[in-house]
Amino acid sequence: MAPVTANADQQHWSAMECSSDESDLSDADIDDYADKSYMDLKSGKLVVRLGNEKFRCPFCLGKKKQDYRYNELLQHAIGVGTSNRAPKVKANHMALANLLKNNYANAAGSLPSRQVVAPSNPPRPLQDQEVYVWPWMGILANVPAEQTKGDGASLLQRLADFNPLQFTAVYCSEGRYTGYAVVRFSKDWIGFKNALAFQNHFKSQRLGKTDWTAHGQDKYICGWLAKEEDYKSGDPVGRFLSANGDLKTVSDLENDLSCKTETLIASLSHQITAKSKYLVELECKYNQMNLSIKRAMEETDLLHKRYNEEMRNMQSAAREHSQRIFQETDQLRKQLDDKENAIVRRSKQLSKFVAQTDMERRKLDSERKKNSEQNDSLHMARIEQQKSDKSVLQLVEKHKKEKEIALNKILQLEKQLDEKQKLELEIQQLRGRLRVVQHMEGEGVDVKKRTEELTKELNEKIEEMEDMEALNQALISKERKTNDELQDAKKELIQGLSDLLGPRSNIGIKRMGELDEKPFLIACKQRYGAAEAEIKAVEFCSKWQENLKDANWHPFKIVTRGGKTEQIINEDDEKLVGLKLQLGDEVYQAVTMALLEINEYNASGSYVVSELWNNKENRKASMQEALQHVLKQWKLQRRRR
Repeated sequence: MAPVTANADQQHWSAMECSSDESDLSDADIDDYADKSYMDLKSGKLVVRLGNEKFRCPFCLGKKKQDYRYNELLQHAIGVGTSNRAPKVKANHMALANLLKNNYANAAGSLPSRQVVAPSNPPRPLQDQEVYVWPWMGILANVPAEQTKGDGASLLQRLADFNPLQFTAVYCSEGRYTGYAVVRFSKDWIGFKNALAFQNHFKSQRLGKTDWTAHGQDKYICGWLAKEEDYKSGDPVGRFLSANGDLKTVSDLENDLSCKTETLIASLSHQITAKSKYLVELECKYNQMNLSIKRAMEETDLLHKRYNEEMRNMQSAAREHSQRIFQETDQLRKQLDDKENAIVRRSKQLSKFVAQTDMERRKLDSERKKNSEQNDSLHMARIEQQKSDKSVLQLVEKHKKEKEIALNKILQLEKQLDEKQKLELEIQQLRGRLRVVQHMEGEGVDVKKRTEELTKELNEKIEEMEDMEALNQALISKERKTNDELQDAKKELIQGLSDLLGPRSNIGIKRMGELDEKPFLIACKQRYGAAEAEIKAVEFCSKWQENLKDANWHPFKIVTRGGKTEQIINEDDEKLVGLKLQLGDEVYQAVTMALLEINEYNASGSYVVSELWNNKENRKASMQEALQHVLKQWKLQRRRR
């Protein structure tokens, strides 16, 4: 037997722990705190069980209700554990639910055993000890043969006050009428009451069995209730009674009825217990599924947040890298200009000197020729640098446009696209440097060494770009798979909650592309009268629903608005024009609305698609809104119960 009362200090400590510092626990630490609370409950630090059938919640001691049954306390713990309460409150009630399911599961099916106490009943009256023919039957003697015609209808009418069910004339084995007849009554206690009234009626008129036996009344019909001596008489009446009934006392019938009642009560009690346990298990599974969905949504939001932060960091790094490349390009351009100016100045200085001898003149010519070759080489290097700069600018512009397009289509690919663009810029820059170095031979630069270094760095960047492309493809595949899983989950949600999400609730299920019959009915009432309106409305609605499914009928035209192309309804379509003339604007609007919905949600299939819908704001609802609405409805239903 569990203790009935708990220590006052434990109650005070439990209440203070539940009511104070509820906000210092994060959602990520709920499971750890729930395990700690479970160990405190299991060790007996907090008292849960007050008796065989009484329990209490040690974390809600300030509430008005303190005594619970097992199923009530389990529902309370599960409900609070999955609610939007403080983290500590949720963790404590999750621990309480685990304790009830793991340590007190036997209390769910325990019912107090039925104690049958033999009452000290007084001796039964004589009529309870007498043996009757059952089902209850009455015997009529001295019945004229003419009154047995038509199944004794005339005689049954005379006995209507006793509510007889059937009249049967008794014949002997030779087929001769015996003058006796048997009247049947219903098998229940009302039938027994009617049978006794039947017997007392004849007995009060001195036409009972004793009167018939003593005097043999020839002029009057006698009647009595069939009993054991009639059943065992062996005459035609006895043979009829033994063939159609049994001998039972009133006590036997009461015992049979009591046994059947007790068996039925025991069976119903067992069924109620099993169904209650099954209902608790279903509620537990439902709460666990909701908790898993909530955690998955939180993890998804966290991943999106981290991804956005990484994308911002990557964009910042790409901008810094581009600025650094432009700065290096400007420095190289300045160096080339300085060298070219120095060569020009040197050429002017040499032209001023007058060669005095042929050797000096030849030397001067040789030096001019050398300067000219160097100048040509530098000029070619500058041209290559300009080409490289131009290609880099074109590539940057191209990457900028590609980046804008990628941002509009899939934000998840920005990280890989920026890295790929950065690698392509580096590769293009390295190729430009390589061409510049190849034209700087003779300027004190080790062209071969520098070429090998740039070639090696270029190959590394190309390999890095290929790895990035492979990673990009893997991420795209993962994103598609995640999207397919979300769509499958959405379909299961719509299919499973079609009964719960109604048209009058805030969140419902709208069949996109399904025609509304109301405008058809209104139009038909105006044109065909009330008698044929419903039939005509159904015919027109079915006809136009089939037209919507026709893939060959596409009453749309493409227009350009604000630099973007879009599809709108072609108002000059022959079918739509005929519909508008025949049934009016409201029907026309209903059909065009269904066309737009099919074109938006299932243009390829052209059939009706179920979609989560926000009825209050008349827009498409998200899965998060639908789940929140379902949880709210479930909580309201649980409170009503």
